[in-house]
Amino acid sequence: MTVRKTICDAADIERMLFGLASKILESRKDPGNMALVGIHTRGVFLARRIRQQIARIASLDIPAGEMDINLYRDDWTGISHQPEVRSTRIDFNVNHRQIVLVDDVLYTGRTIRAALDAIIDFGRPERIQLAVLIDRGHRELPIQADYTGRFVKTQRDDLVNVLLSEHDSIDCVDLISG
Repeated sequence: MTVRKTICDAADIERMLFGLASKILESRKDPGNMALVGIHTRGVFLARRIRQQIARIASLDIPAGEMDINLYRDDWTGISHQPEVRSTRIDFNVNHRQIVLVDDVLYTGRTIRAALDAIIDFGRPERIQLAVLIDRGHRELPIQADYTGRFVKTQRDDLVNVLLSEHDSIDCVDLISG
């Protein structure tokens, strides 16, 4: 029997995004040298929201880009015969910049490994960090987030679905088990 439980509502997500933006700002001496890069699909929307929070908190307009990592994945041939390739838009110089990758869920680490490969194709950042809304554990690779909205204890066969209004018409995080 499949059980779906909402573990975060819209207000929870908003609080987490404010917390992520605050922590990102607090951790750097020169926030003007920073840029956000959202990983498709929901990481793009989260990066935009974090950018808005940073603008509200610190009156900074930092660059934000979006990245599709499908062709960088080590399992892309197993996902589909023709993976859906979305746009990558990084219209700023990544060289010597502090990049914060943004994604919705950190699980095995494979998406982030692919994102690291992809961002390096654009240049040599000063530093790359990771911000995620949900960390559910179960790593296959030695990757961890620098900024996490919430840690959620899951079983390996559980699913964590982040739904965002820009894509799904609602903001919530569901845990699906069974």
